[in-house]
Amino acid sequence: MVWGVVAALVANLLYSTGFVLEKRALAGMPPLSVARPGRALLLLAGRPLWICGATALALGFAAQLAVYRTLPLVAAQGLFLSGLVFLLVLSSAVLGERASGRERRALAVIGVALAMVVTSLYGAGEDVSRSAPTGTLLALCVPSVAAGLALYAAAERRARRRHRQPTTGVSYAVAVGLIYGVSSLAIKGVSGRLDTSDLLGSAPALLTTPHPYLLLLTGATGLVLSQTALQRCRASLIVPVCSTVACVFAVVSGTIAFDEPLPADPARLLLRLGGIALALTVLLTLPRHDADAPAHPSSEGTRS
Repeated sequence: MVWGVVAALVANLLYSTGFVLEKRALAGMPPLSVARPGRALLLLAGRPLWICGATALALGFAAQLAVYRTLPLVAAQGLFLSGLVFLLVLSSAVLGERASGRERRALAVIGVALAMVVTSLYGAGEDVSRSAPTGTLLALCVPSVAAGLALYAAAERRARRRHRQPTTGVSYAVAVGLIYGVSSLAIKGVSGRLDTSDLLGSAPALLTTPHPYLLLLTGATGLVLSQTALQRCRASLIVPVCSTVACVFAVVSGTIAFDEPLPADPARLLLRLGGIALALTVLLTLPRHDADAPAHPSSEGTRS
């Protein structure tokens, strides 16, 4: 259990570092477009700083595999949300981003929600599930990926309107969060099927499951979508909202797919469900537009 907590904290630091380095690299790049993913990947591959960020994220992925092998999914997701603290510190120090007072209060409430979820695990002794039925997993994941893509496309259409307000990127972050939520379930599935003492021997059995294919799909899709969103919006808002959505999705869907039961004790059940509800409420109340951002160039001139 201790090693799982340590691995989660290491993963948090690696993920936060990776996102901040990628955001820094994206600042000097031509605009990326999700409609041209090949061009976007070529542009990204030509930036050494971005490659360093992507490497940090890949190492965070490896640490996440270790977490899922030692901790229940809900406990792991609760610990991953604590990485928002690393992200805010790094985005302020490296990128010079400043969250609004409302956003800082929202993140403080997310911290309370995290504490509620973690407290619900105290003395639980919960088993760590290793597999999920294929039908149940796909029934949860396929519509969620489709919903994420549809939401991102809708946000793109709104962004092209001539007289729009500058967006904070909440819609982008929710969409990417759904994609990465599915990725979290895929990572958990891979971690349960992969035998670290015999990687080659366990690979054939792993390839008969949907987990590696879901991971490849969501990894590639999430990469392009997240980089476009990071280039346009603040990392200090995109990453926390994305992380919250991914966490809530993984907790709810993972509890169903991997059959990790909720606590029988009423107090612990209230803490766990209350923490999830609180995080969702905060997400829904975050502002959709940057009040202090400059007007979009296309909004200048006579309105039609």
